[in-house]
Amino acid sequence: MPKQKTHKGTKKRFRLTATGKASHRQAGTSHLAARMSHKRKRNLRGTTVVDGTEATRVRDALAGNSY
Repeated sequence: MPKQKTHKGTKKRFRLTATGKASHRQAGTSHLAARMSHKRKRNLRGTTVVDGTEATRVRDALAGNSY
């Protein structure tokens, strides 16, 4: 049986932590930020952890390869 390939779109958007959780960049930070409040922009900084059900799908799509 052939090996499962890594899903390249998932590889670019997610990273797995040491405990197997999937972290990602927050949405809505690329552009159009001038109309946002400073508090909202501040809270969108950094990365967050994906929900558990989605994390399983992300882990399967990465096929064991975290970057």
